[in-house]
This record gives sequence, structure tokens and C-alpha cells, in this order.
Amino acid sequence: MASPLDLHIAIIGAGMGGLGCALSLAKKGFKHIAVYESASDLGFVGAGIQLAPNMARILDRLGCWADIEKEATDVLETSIRQGSSDTELVHVDMSGIRALYGYAHCTGHRASLAGEMYKACLKEPAVRFYFSTALVGVDQFGPRPVLRLQERAAKKSRSSENGTNGSQAPVGKVGEKEDANTAHMTIEVDVLLGADGIKSATRGAMFDDLGLTTGEADTGQAAYRIMLTREQMAHDPEMMRLIDSDLVVRWIGEQRHIIAYPVANKTIYNLSSTQPDVHFAEAPSATYTTRGSKSAMLDVFQDFCPLVQRLLNMVPEGEVCEWRLRQHLELPTWIHGSVALLGDACHPTLPHLSQGAAMAIEDGAVIAEVLGRVQMAAPDSVGLGQQATSVRRCLKTYELLRKERTSMLVNMAFHSGRVLHLGEGAAREERDRQFAEHTTDGKKAIPDKWASPDVQKIIYSYDCVAETKAEFDHLYATVD
Repeated sequence: MASPLDLHIAIIGAGMGGLGCALSLAKKGFKHIAVYESASDLGFVGAGIQLAPNMARILDRLGCWADIEKEATDVLETSIRQGSSDTELVHVDMSGIRALYGYAHCTGHRASLAGEMYKACLKEPAVRFYFSTALVGVDQFGPRPVLRLQERAAKKSRSSENGTNGSQAPVGKVGEKEDANTAHMTIEVDVLLGADGIKSATRGAMFDDLGLTTGEADTGQAAYRIMLTREQMAHDPEMMRLIDSDLVVRWIGEQRHIIAYPVANKTIYNLSSTQPDVHFAEAPSATYTTRGSKSAMLDVFQDFCPLVQRLLNMVPEGEVCEWRLRQHLELPTWIHGSVALLGDACHPTLPHLSQGAAMAIEDGAVIAEVLGRVQMAAPDSVGLGQQATSVRRCLKTYELLRKERTSMLVNMAFHSGRVLHLGEGAAREERDRQFAEHTTDGKKAIPDKWASPDVQKIIYSYDCVAETKAEFDHLYATVD
């Protein structure tokens, strides 16, 4: 009888979740993994990312953490400051994170994280990448999903073995191809995984088939993402102290904040803001980014301290981009037949806990664990139905393992942002009092949940693979 490792698996999307899932499946021993990405390449440029211990734990098992950590900054402290005055509200010592949780909390470059996972995937013979290939529909969700893909041009796949072109069917059967510029494929697989982000085509097809809708939770927030080079900052001693530090700084103000830290061996200083969504409010719902103006950005933070003003003024004119921060209401399901969602496709989050990528990578690790427990059957019509039932039950178990936890973190990130953005009044006075209490003893919880020791314990000590191994049998038995 065949092994679960013989399952043919298609992943839509080569973002953090898709890469992490492909690598987790390959390391588990799965033999047939195809990753389809609509973009022509990975395209991870121009943004820093926080690398928490719960993410590092998985990446270390997958064999790619060491190279990521080489370029990362080991965060030893964080300073939360009043944006208008640069006055420190609380200083949090994070030097003990590694000793407590086995890994440090680091900051790094998004391109480094994605690039090292991608390179690790290329070393796995089971993984093949198909770029410039978009999902355009799902014709069947079980027992074996049937998906329609469109290639923007005749592209080469990238595989670990020899980089051969993608003319060979990656999984299942290939339907008709129309022409060299818009080639179409129909693929049949055992499992389809949608890691295609907040605008997920997989989720759209799934919910259309189920007669469900996804509700967007209007965050009212947008973000600027800025990267300054060491050379740009070299003339300013105060800035150089920031880029040479192991410090994360968060400047907070009413309805706005900026978080900043060094990345890429301290050659780049990353700043990410959150501010009211003004430019997207009347834009089409599909719009996520817009070219911003430097003057508008400076206006948003015009009452912040001189240090912040100098940092923002370094951004070259014409290089200001603004992102709309989006979130969905909790989905009624992540699973339909032999199709599952992961990462931002099912639990997009605001960035205030720095857990978006970590949760997506955790999802992929759990999926690899549960699919390794699929009960295979004979390759006839009866056996195919039994096998598909086991696939569905395993994927539903994945949802049971992940949904409550990810919802908790998504909600915590949302509420943490609200507290950070308080204006004048009693609520802000209470928030600042709690900051001051932590300064007194260094142990008490603080309103910025990302830096709060109690929340760090909940997040950083978590091992999704260990939980899956401990809870799978019990949860699987509850799924019809």
C-alpha cells in the first residue's frame, strides 16, 4: 500500500507560508510538492521583519535558521517612547530571551528570510517551483482537487535537481495549453494548499463553492515602510547609535506609531509606521498599495520629535510607498474537501505582535505533520474515497490545532495597536502608568503586548510540532 509521502501536493503561493510549508513537507519526506507563484520571482525586497523564537525553532529544524541568523540582529532591549518628545515610557530588557526560549528574538531582512527558505527548498528533490503561474479556478475540491492554472508565458520551473524546464507535468494530469503567452493547465492533485495571501484566489474559489463570503474587518490603518542605509545615516551621531544598537524603538502617538530597528548586519535601518488610512478609504477594494508623497508622510508625523523628523526626511522623493493594513473577520472554515488555507489566506493580522510570518510558517509545519498521518487506501474508486476522507479529516485536525491560537494572536495584535494609539485622557494615563510599573520591577506586563513578558512567554515557548504530536489522535477522532 502507498505511503502518505506519495501524496501529490500543490501549494499556491511562494510567500513565507508557501515556502515554509513546502520545506516542512519535503523535510517530512513527501516526494511530490509543486509550488505555483503568480509573480515572476520571489520579489521580497525593501522591508525588515522580526524573527521571533517560535519561528526560529521551526526554521532551525528545517535547517535554514543558522544562515538567516548570521545576518540578523539579536534584540537585547526595546525602548517605547513618546513620539512627540522622544521621552522613554518604558525600557524592556530582552537579553534573557535566548536563555528562556532557546532562541533569541531577532530582526532581519525579509529577503534574507525568504531567500534562505527558498535556497533550502531548492536542495530538496521533491520541491518544484512554477513562477508566473496563477490559480484561476478550482473545478473540484475532492476527492482529488482539480485546479486550473494560467501561465503568463512559457516559463521554466526551478527545481533542486537540474533546473529543467516546466514542460513536464508537475502533478497529476495536464490539460490543454492555449498559446505561448497565456498557457493554461488543468491539474489534478491529492491535496491543494492555498498560501496565496490576503487576496487568496484559493479562498475565493473555496468560498464560492461553499456559498460563503469573507468579511473584511476595516482596520482604518495604513503603513509606510522605510529602509535607510548606513551611509545615509553616517553623518548623524544620534542615528548611528540607533543602527549600531541591539535595540528596537517604538515611537507612539495618537493614532500613529513608528517601530524601528537595524537589519542586514546593521547596514540598514528599518522603519515601519502605522497611521490612519486616508489614501485608501475611497480607493477600490482591491487596492493595497499606493505611491505616496513625502510631504504627506511628513505631515502625518509632523508633531513627532526631531530625531524622527530627520529619519523621515532622508527618504528620497518619489520612493514613498504606503500599504493598506487589512484584516478579515474570522473565517467559518479553512477546509473544503482536500483543500486547505494557511497564513494570510485564512488569518491575516496587523503587524503589532510581529507574528504574521511566524504563524504562516507554523501552519506549514503543522500541515506537514498531519498529512504524514493520512490513512492511505487502494487505488480504486472505493479506496480513493477512503483516502480523501482521511485527507479531509487530517486537514480539519490542522484547523482545530491552529484556528483558536491564531485568532487569539490576531485579536491581541489589533487591541495592542488600539492601546498604543490612545490620545489624551484617562485611558492613556492608565497605559503610561502600566509602562512605569514595568520600569520599576522589570517583570510586570506592559500594554505593548509585543514587548510584554507574559505575552512573550505565551508566544515564544510555543512549539506547534510538539502540540500536534501530542494532540493529533484526540482531535482527529472528533472529526467526522
